[in-house]
Amino acid sequence: MSRGFVREGDQEDVPLVPQRAYLPAGVPNFVTAEGMDQLLREREELMSERESLVNTNENERRIAQNFINAKLNLLNERISEARLVEHTGQQGSEIMFGAAVTLKNQDSGLVQVFKITGVDEADVAKGKLSFISPMAKGLLNKKAGDRITLKRNQDNITYEILEVTYR
Repeated sequence: MSRGFVREGDQEDVPLVPQRAYLPAGVPNFVTAEGMDQLLREREELMSERESLVNTNENERRIAQNFINAKLNLLNERISEARLVEHTGQQGSEIMFGAAVTLKNQDSGLVQVFKITGVDEADVAKGKLSFISPMAKGLLNKKAGDRITLKRNQDNITYEILEVTYR
């Protein structure tokens, strides 16, 4: 039916869906096995949520369903573009995607462990760095014993790489 025959009040707004984690155009969507599991779980949860919609108001249900469908479209696109990088059993001291890296801040002495992951599973609070983050980029191809320096505002922070493992 032509939109000319639809009453103005019957038209639905296109739902505004927050974008997924930033991934620059042309950059492969690398994911760890854990990251792929996380994406698939998220899809299952959204599909369950869509199936369990029970609003008494048909319009509210349709709007909620459109919102979930839009989120599913973005998620399915991300899943279809995912490139699983297996790192179990990987050995070597060079830092690659999926590595857990133990770092020591040269100024504070603070020791932290970060894992280099895909953009969707990155969470700095949980020690997971996106492979496109400045710190991860600085770590790639380095080895235990190397140092990296990151520029932060007015000062530089130097880290020593203590250990590289693949779990």
